[in-house]
Amino acid sequence: MLLGSAACDSTGGSSGKGASGGQGGPAGKPGSALAAVGELTVKGRAAKTGYERKAFGRAWADTDANGCGTRDDILKRDLKDVKFSDGKNCKVASGVLENDPYTGGRIEYKRGASKVDIDHLVALSDAWQKGAQQWKPGKRLAFANDPLNLLAAEASANRRKGDGDTATWLPTNKAYRCPYVASQVAVKKKYGVWVTEGERDAMKKVLEECPDQRLPSGGNPTEAKVGR
Repeated sequence: MLLGSAACDSTGGSSGKGASGGQGGPAGKPGSALAAVGELTVKGRAAKTGYERKAFGRAWADTDANGCGTRDDILKRDLKDVKFSDGKNCKVASGVLENDPYTGGRIEYKRGASKVDIDHLVALSDAWQKGAQQWKPGKRLAFANDPLNLLAAEASANRRKGDGDTATWLPTNKAYRCPYVASQVAVKKKYGVWVTEGERDAMKKVLEECPDQRLPSGGNPTEAKVGR
């Protein structure tokens, strides 16, 4: 996964095929996030009607069947100096987010009194308005728990982001903007989440500054067993 790299190295409507999306500017090399933007479907935002967090299944389900909830899996991945409160090395009791991707700051994590959130890079309600309403429960569960779409981040920055997309919110940490947008492109491409025209253009604007930024890959399968 390339989520932590700071280097700048797909449902109706017009699809914008071709990495330039018919808008001019650099097309991006094969395998780049910029090239992948042109593969996303462009369509207007649907109504948020009917959205509930529970539509994406039980929060932090153990979809990879490793015995630990997804939240703790991501904390273990993204924090340093991790200590656990159980014998299974599942429940993260403390750790340090050395370089918060959204602000660039250093944040100490303590379970139950933390300033660290686990953010969905592509927010659940954003996905709901751009295709997820039509998905089967197993796909929504997979989306909500896919490590490709999850990131430990400073809580107040995450809450300011809300369900914003690239057109409405970017990290104040400018060094992370290319990896951040590349990750959103990767998640939307993997799950077939569409983008609005404004969002597509905003993605391109960021990634044209780092046209060699690779498209992240990996994560879990796009279908999960409901009830796990």
